[in-house]
Amino acid sequence: DTNRLLGTNFALDDIKKYLESIEFPAAKKDDDTLDIAVPTYRVDISRPQDLMEEIARLSGYNHIPVTFPSIPAVVAAPAVRLEARTAIKKRMAGFGFSEVINYSFISPLSCDRLTLPENDKRRNLVEILNPLTEDQAVMRTSLVPGLLENIRRNISVQEKSLRLFEIGNTFLGKGKENQPQEVEMLAGIWTGFRTPGAWHTKENACDFYDIKGAVEALFQTLDIHDAEFTSMAPEMCSYTTPGCTASIFINGQEAGLAGKISPQVLGNYDLKQDVFIFEINMEILTPLMQDIRMAKPIPKYPATSRDITLIINKDVEAGNILKKVETAGEDLVESIYLFDIYEGDPIPEGEKSISIRIVYRSSDKTLEDDQINRIHKANTEKLVKELNATLP
Repeated sequence: DTNRLLGTNFALDDIKKYLESIEFPAAKKDDDTLDIAVPTYRVDISRPQDLMEEIARLSGYNHIPVTFPSIPAVVAAPAVRLEARTAIKKRMAGFGFSEVINYSFISPLSCDRLTLPENDKRRNLVEILNPLTEDQAVMRTSLVPGLLENIRRNISVQEKSLRLFEIGNTFLGKGKENQPQEVEMLAGIWTGFRTPGAWHTKENACDFYDIKGAVEALFQTLDIHDAEFTSMAPEMCSYTTPGCTASIFINGQEAGLAGKISPQVLGNYDLKQDVFIFEINMEILTPLMQDIRMAKPIPKYPATSRDITLIINKDVEAGNILKKVETAGEDLVESIYLFDIYEGDPIPEGEKSISIRIVYRSSDKTLEDDQINRIHKANTEKLVKELNATLP
């Protein structure tokens, strides 16, 4: 064992000689074992490794040959979940969000403060046998209570404009006899101003579209293009505001939500300013993140755009309009986006005016106005018919 640990090739007689030189009586037990008596004054010698260290010291450290650890030829692939967390953290920091790391223990009253329904699975709490405090007596089933506490503490010291995010596990109880279900979640929160005030910039309060835009930007940078936002039913909005909450779907799977915290929940956390939040299930998001990205050449030919303004029922979601144009099968449509919504006089009650811009581009030629006008007219007529809309 001595030679194996030190990487040497000492004979048994050599080892015996070294130990006896420092008054460690040694006797051969067999061909590769010594019985060694440790002097009582050497209280630092309590295990075989200590004796091996003495042999190395007496023989001279410089005489121990240099060896290198064996390295496998194939490098193990990095953990997918770790890479996903790192990628998301970099992007959220780039969007101006600061990461927080909260305890996994929360107050048993958190579910009541979030006004969760009695049948909500997040009320299946896992109790801690010996909690440090009453406010840390159960495992968290959501990241939202921790983030709201972060906001409350910061506002109490006059830090009123905040963008925070957290990635962590939540724990859904499955009975005292079973291990809880662990679900990794990503949550972000935004309150205060959209941008810092300055002599050339007004302090504009953030709103729902800011937090939604942060989620959209995250998906875009992660190369996830199949995400949809749809209005959440009022009865499903437990701690967010109905009419200002969107469900997030990725590839048809419900992955989370984005919305405005309800006034009742704000009062439960002693908050007096609007707070916007998003939650995304990492177990749905992570498998969709692309390891490889494909590059495409910069367009050689110019783009041209056309606008459409429609008067439609105010309950029609703008995302549905954009999706109808995207799925129309027109190859020349490069992008489409919403740039204006208006309700009020002279628009009839119960309706709204919505304006979208469609960008057209060809990869092999410069487009002619007549061609674009013909395609754009067809797109407009299709929207008017399918949405039961009118033109102003």
